[in-house]
Amino acid sequence: MTLAAMRVAATDVLPALRGQATAGGALADFIWFRTGGPAEWLVRPADVADLAAFVGALDPAVPVFPIGVGSNLIVRDGGVAGVTVRLPKSFAKVTIEPGNRVRAGAAAMGISVASAARDAGIAGLEFLRGIPGTVGGACRMNAGAYGRDVSDVLVSYTAVTRDGAVVEAPAAALGYSYRHSALSEGAVVVEALFEGVPGDPATIGAEMDRIAAEREASQPLRSRTGGSTFKNPPGDKAWALIDRAGCRGLMRGAAQVSEKHCNFLLNLGGASSADIEALGDEVRARVLAETGVTLEWEIQRVGETA
Repeated sequence: MTLAAMRVAATDVLPALRGQATAGGALADFIWFRTGGPAEWLVRPADVADLAAFVGALDPAVPVFPIGVGSNLIVRDGGVAGVTVRLPKSFAKVTIEPGNRVRAGAAAMGISVASAARDAGIAGLEFLRGIPGTVGGACRMNAGAYGRDVSDVLVSYTAVTRDGAVVEAPAAALGYSYRHSALSEGAVVVEALFEGVPGDPATIGAEMDRIAAEREASQPLRSRTGGSTFKNPPGDKAWALIDRAGCRGLMRGAAQVSEKHCNFLLNLGGASSADIEALGDEVRARVLAETGVTLEWEIQRVGETA
């Protein structure tokens, strides 16, 4: 079904919502690349019950796509059909629980979880300081940095499934592998429970500061980017293969392979999502020709071409 046809269908069947539903909601306003078309419907539920009732009553033919802050995402220029769910700040609460555990709403940022853990003397979650997305996105893709992954610290998660059920399950149910989970299509993570170990707040804080400084020194954090573009192949680094293939600084329109860290793509200003994705595909082709390695996208690409 085309995006235009889906707009008609969704308009006819969109259920009531206590939160907000915006037709043609802008995504490029907050996606890190600042590119891409609109959401057919951009939905911000009031709470978990509101989200569950809404998606449960939604026509099963209408796709549901959860989005956080868009830090590891290319939204194609034609926009995203169906319902795009963005959780509001009411889903960003972080609390400390017994047993060195931290419970976080899915809209909470990684730095918020790491900071709360530090203040409570809980070690082992410092790496979340280096993940620039939300808890929901981190759980979905098994995000990781500095030698640790979400799968190392996640105890359980709560999600609203596409049929409107609210499900709490152990982390093992996500079937984690490298930058991948088995979370069902259309499911929206709404909460996560992490566990660390006892630690000294000053030591934890120093490690978080080290991570922040290392990111600042090695990554183009102040640019319009999408974070790490390709997964690291087994036993190798994506950036090293890209550099070896001569792609550092490579451009397509106003999209560029970062010279600072060549596993990052940049929007220099005025790039389209098509430019960025085509540049990524060119990098993959050059790396394959030079090294025989097929790089896999880590950035999620969604929506329709213009």
